[in-house]
Amino acid sequence: MKYPIADMHCDLMSFMAKIPGADPFDPAQIACAFPLMKAGNVKMQVLAIYTEVKQDSMEMARKQALIFSDLLRKEQDTVTGFDAEYIEKRGTEEAIGVISSVENAAGFGHEHASWEEIYSQFDFIVETVGQLAYISLTHHTENRFGGGNYTEGIGLKDDGKKILDYMAGKRIPIDLSHTSDLLAEGILTHIDQNRLEIPVIASHSNFRTIWDHKRNLSDEFAQEIVRRGGIIGVNFLRNFLDPEVPERLYEHLRYGQTLGEDAICFGADFFYTKDFPDKSRHPFYFPLAENSGKYPDILGHLNASLSEAQLRNMAFENVFNFYQKLWS
Repeated sequence: MKYPIADMHCDLMSFMAKIPGADPFDPAQIACAFPLMKAGNVKMQVLAIYTEVKQDSMEMARKQALIFSDLLRKEQDTVTGFDAEYIEKRGTEEAIGVISSVENAAGFGHEHASWEEIYSQFDFIVETVGQLAYISLTHHTENRFGGGNYTEGIGLKDDGKKILDYMAGKRIPIDLSHTSDLLAEGILTHIDQNRLEIPVIASHSNFRTIWDHKRNLSDEFAQEIVRRGGIIGVNFLRNFLDPEVPERLYEHLRYGQTLGEDAICFGADFFYTKDFPDKSRHPFYFPLAENSGKYPDILGHLNASLSEAQLRNMAFENVFNFYQKLWS
């Protein structure tokens, strides 16, 4: 089925920043290469700025922001900015609407950065990319802002509260995809106690009820995202679906419909995998969802169990509606 597709997460920017000879037009290099997006009818793609918790995190984030800006300037036949005007056209544009995000707030400030440096970095990134689709405070590990999803007993730190305070009113959602449960709880509590205007989403997460993994959302947090009017992008990584059962992807997508059919969307999480040291993770994706060209097949499989309205919402309308409301 050839609906327009909105996808809430891929790591094309870190691939281009880190890998020698990286070519975003080469499908043999990365599963979210632009020709694959075109084949899958992707009309909206979040290109995340991803950094590790390292001393060079700020430098790497700046580099990726500049790469994003260069793409928009140099590849106008392929990409354009995903903004309010693009949303109005509802997927009829030839060019792919792209928008950046920050995955791991270490990109705003390494562990020893001053707050003057952090605020300056935050503003530089937003000014360079134009708008952010969302911010994730952490990745898998701990940083100065809080605990990632593979940590235990680490929630929202004081520096995390300061980032949230700075985000308030800027119409940038906070992303719960890489939080520990304690961090997610802390984020929601801080937002509510201080009445901060910050939408809450999960850009690329699955459901713990379907596959019990720390990286997946508990029903409690998934339901809270839906209650707050957020969106949840289902992740295609084999490890977070069920490493042995390809069809589990469809179960996550259908389960998301039961939680909120106006919230569920795609967050495939395609990234450069060839240099990943843990060979037990390979292949990272099942063949049925191995690249950005597979969306029509995935929707076609779900056609028997979901209505046309549900399929259309999941494909792109939920994402377009979310940002249209946020930016209006």
